[in-house]
Order: sequence, then structure tokens, then C-alpha cells
Amino acid sequence: MKKKPTLLVLAAGIGNRYGGLKQLDRVGPSGETIMDYSVYDAVRAGIEKVVFVTRRDIQPEFHEVIGSRPEGSVEIDYAMQEFEMIPEGIKFSQERTKPWGTGHAILVARDKIDGPFIVVNADDFYGAQSFRTIVDFIKTGSEKDYAMIGYRLDRTLSDYGYVTRAICTRSDQHYLESIKELTHIEHKGRRIFYTDVNGNETDLNGDELVSMNIWGFQPGIFDFIEKFFRSFIERERNNPKAEFYIPDLIKEILNHNLASVKILQTRDRWFGVTYRKDKEEVIQKIRKLVDEGFYPESLW
Repeated sequence: MKKKPTLLVLAAGIGNRYGGLKQLDRVGPSGETIMDYSVYDAVRAGIEKVVFVTRRDIQPEFHEVIGSRPEGSVEIDYAMQEFEMIPEGIKFSQERTKPWGTGHAILVARDKIDGPFIVVNADDFYGAQSFRTIVDFIKTGSEKDYAMIGYRLDRTLSDYGYVTRAICTRSDQHYLESIKELTHIEHKGRRIFYTDVNGNETDLNGDELVSMNIWGFQPGIFDFIEKFFRSFIERERNNPKAEFYIPDLIKEILNHNLASVKILQTRDRWFGVTYRKDKEEVIQKIRKLVDEGFYPESLW
């Protein structure tokens, strides 16, 4: 049986800096969310199934606002991400109250995916060409061929506070060589810098390559995730705030030579919401794309 190329949308985040469920915020002219545009672009690019990773407490509202809208255009399914969903036999801190990060979010969807798939954040706008490029790649790649879309750091910052970005280096053949998650990047005027946990500041150029969590994977990656996630929890079981990010997973895969990650190019400009003040700019950018004919006034 043909395996369906799938879009996996990570939508279980709490949005502390935003102050609410930003994944459900409406930014399109007919009440669309950013996720609506990702699903719309993915379906046009050849995606046949969409799996939303969400939480039990928001799933009913999520289905009403998001999941029910594209149901006539593509197969829809859900995976729940809760902090107690970990490999059997592992104990962790009783202080733990939140899920284990974006790498964990992929793992909880394992039973929903049997073919090549794309992972995206719920609150990031990637653009139609980005989806066409990465869907074409995963549909023709081998089991060990992964991909990501790369963006310039200075085009992914917020004017209203710090952001988390995964800084990447690549080979001359555009394969990912290293990746490191930096959790406190901001800009003041023309200066861009990272602040570490000790308060030390490191200047950045702005032209660094970053991942915005649009990845193309093959289903064999789930075995790798379970292996490395198990090791991560055993190591961090007493840290109630530890998170297993996708860059942590990719770093392990590269270190063990388990797969390659091709860095794909796109003409699209990323934009998204980290802080509530970012929302108005997102609304204006989507309005412009609609006025220019890239999207209809109403997607669904």
C-alpha cells in the first residue's frame, strides 16, 4: 500500500512569552491561523495527511478552530503530547509538569506516520515554495536522506524580545555539519547577540544559517528518536525543566553518521509570532500576500 507523505504540525506549546495559545490566534483575513496557511501550502505541494501534535486540555478547542477546517481537503489526525508519555521503565522528577520538547513531540506521533514526513512549528509561516521544495525532496529521497530549510538569522528575529534559534553550519555541498540551539538571541539596533545562562554576551553576525524547524524526515527516524530520547531522560530525569529539542536529536544522528541532512534553499521569507506584539506584523504580511494573489481571501 502506498505510504502517505505527511505533515506533522507541532502545536502543543504553551506560549509563555506570548501570553496565551498563539497557535490558535487568527491572523488571516477570514480568521485563518498561521497553521491554516501551512496546511494549505503543504496540501498543494503533495501532502496527503496532516497530524497535529497537541495536548488533551486544548484538543477540543483545537479541533474546532483548526482541525475541522481542512477536513474535506486532506486526512486529519491527532497525537497528544503529555509529559508522562515516555519509554517504559524510566522514572523522572515528580516536579515535572510539562512535555519534554520538540524531539519528544515527534516521538508521540510515531503510530500516526508510516511514510516520509515534514515537521513544522504551528506558529511559523514558511511559504509555499518552502513546502514544494521539501515535499519534493522527501518523496524522492532514500531512508537516510533528511532535509531542512535554512534561513538567515537576521531575518528571523523579533523586535520585542529574545528568541531561540538553532545555529547551523554546512558543507560546500549544502549538507548540515553541525547544529546548536541558542535560547536567548536578541538585537539592539544593529547589534545581534546571544546571552548564555551565566549572563555572558556573544556577538553574532546576523548572516548565520538557522533552522526554523521545517524538517523533512523518513519514518526510520523514530527508532533513532526513541534511542536518544531514552538516553536523554535517563540523564536529565531529575531536571524538571529539561527539554529534548529537535537540534539535540539531529546532533546525535550526525555524530553517529546515521543519516545526512540536506540544507534546501527557498525564496520565501519566514515570519512568525513569539511575542504578542509580533501578531500585527504577521497580519499585515499575510494581507499583502493575499492582495498579491498568492492566497485566496478565504483558504477553506
